[in-house]
Amino acid sequence: MDVRRYADLFLSESREHLTAFNHLLLEWERDATAREPVDGLFRAAHSLKGMAASMGYAGVADLAHRSENLLDLVRRGQGPVNASRLDLLFRAADALERAVAEAVAGRDDPAAFAPLAAELDAEVSRAAPAAPAAAARPSLQVVPPATVPGKGVAVRVTLRADAALKGARALLVLARAATLGPVEAVTPSPAAIEADSFDGRFGFRLDTTAPAAQIEAALRAAGDIESVEAAEDAVEAAPDAPRARHIRVDLRRLDELMNVIGELVIARGRLDSLAHRFAEPDLADVTRDIGRLSATLQSEILQARMVPVWQVLDRFPRMVRDLARQVGREVAFRVEGKEIELDRAILDEIADPLVHLVRNAVDHGIEPPEERVARGKPAAGQLVLAAVRERSSVAIRVSDDGRGIDRARVLQRAHELGLVGDEVEQLSDDAMLAHVIALAGFSTAEHVTDISGRGVGMDAVISTVRALGGSLEVKSEDGRGTTFTIRLPTTLAIVRALLARVGGETYAMPLTHVVEMVEPRRSDIQRIQGRDAMLLRGQLVPLLRLGERLGVAEAGPPPARQPVIVLEMGERRSGVVVDALLGQQEIVVKPFGAPRGMVPVFSGATILGDGAPALILDAGGLI
Repeated sequence: MDVRRYADLFLSESREHLTAFNHLLLEWERDATAREPVDGLFRAAHSLKGMAASMGYAGVADLAHRSENLLDLVRRGQGPVNASRLDLLFRAADALERAVAEAVAGRDDPAAFAPLAAELDAEVSRAAPAAPAAAARPSLQVVPPATVPGKGVAVRVTLRADAALKGARALLVLARAATLGPVEAVTPSPAAIEADSFDGRFGFRLDTTAPAAQIEAALRAAGDIESVEAAEDAVEAAPDAPRARHIRVDLRRLDELMNVIGELVIARGRLDSLAHRFAEPDLADVTRDIGRLSATLQSEILQARMVPVWQVLDRFPRMVRDLARQVGREVAFRVEGKEIELDRAILDEIADPLVHLVRNAVDHGIEPPEERVARGKPAAGQLVLAAVRERSSVAIRVSDDGRGIDRARVLQRAHELGLVGDEVEQLSDDAMLAHVIALAGFSTAEHVTDISGRGVGMDAVISTVRALGGSLEVKSEDGRGTTFTIRLPTTLAIVRALLARVGGETYAMPLTHVVEMVEPRRSDIQRIQGRDAMLLRGQLVPLLRLGERLGVAEAGPPPARQPVIVLEMGERRSGVVVDALLGQQEIVVKPFGAPRGMVPVFSGATILGDGAPALILDAGGLI
């Protein structure tokens, strides 16, 4: 059997263990007396070692084994828990991440990590130079089947329902099985068994010439065994194994399914249009059935693509810890709203913008400890990365309690660089900040470092956010801190949109930021500071005439009432004036490369039910 076909699964599960490893190290660093992080770290290293050994990745297995040796000594109370030892384990975590990636790419090389392996061994020797060997514990060596001679026996074991420590008992059974021959294909995984994440039933394949009676006798000697079944056969999974209801699917398959359902939505819209035109009852019935079934299929595929944001946010605690040490800051960092779900495609794209915002907060926002103390603040700055649900969108906020953004300095620097004119003076403070800091080439840093100062960050952030149909909002208070808020749709491929006509063209506005549609009288519209605005329930809402913005001539004289689409982003509202509203429709978002010089207010394109193309308006760009 070629184990390389399991490389993607190994990579995915290894990353989960390494994420846990990093979080546990951070937890241990905060409280060196805590016992739970050390036990968790040992289990993570042990699981990674077993997985790597089963794949034949000697470099990963060796590095994990040496890390496990050091953690085992700490568990047994030998040697102090100090900063140098923690730093060594942090470096081991980084090395394991690189080793896993290299092994999966076919470049497994134990020698590449020999210096770090030697450091780990030296630390073990210093910690317990004369320590007795650790007590033997059940262990399992899983050998790639292609290298194993002998007869394959499928074994299924059920532990007694009242057995205590089922995981330890199962490992003892596996250790006894290993005395008869190599053990393969354990189901559920050794990591799940060790963590007691199973129901007492497990299976494996044993390469041995021993008869079934001898195998059963050897395994029952481990105790607390309800039943043992051994048969000469291919390996079988344990019945009703915990993973039986969950499988890992290549994201490319979900992408292809999404493309197919997108084409189906377009075809469904075309069918709806034809059914309405011909008014045939039988055709209308079939159209309704197809619409219902395709809507259910669409919902299920969209749900399958949804993943919790912790899959991206969990990388940040370790990153903030390393960055704070690098720039001499003390940072208390926390992540909130990890359970909020987003489309996997959006989550992958938003990772880099979040990295930039977090790095900026540590490098620019939070002051050095001595400066904070002089200002009457705690030495450690507060940094929060939070995800929250807002109607049909998700908001991700990066907030710090640092020095805030110096508006006067930002504006002065923008003028010095020739990036803005006097028109920005008419913007509110927060709107000015959002506009200026997003300009390409803008930076207030006096020196370029490997963290910031090149002026190529925020413009990339805003470009990525807008390409995803989202918006970026900035709020800052001098001496109190800054909050960046990214608002995103929960899914990107298929969205519900409002169709509007301007001139002879039809445009689509996703409903993510639409709060209502109104038709004000001309008398309700006023000219204030050079632009139109309307009074809506006591609140003044600035207006943007979409035809003027796009340079589209009106089809005729303006009517007494014109439809206005009211958009809302955070606390900001704006109205978009159009010629006519054409209703709502689910649309499939397609990439759109705008020609050079085109007004930057489009986020994509779509095909309407009648087969005509339409551009999708970007609410953030309009506001």
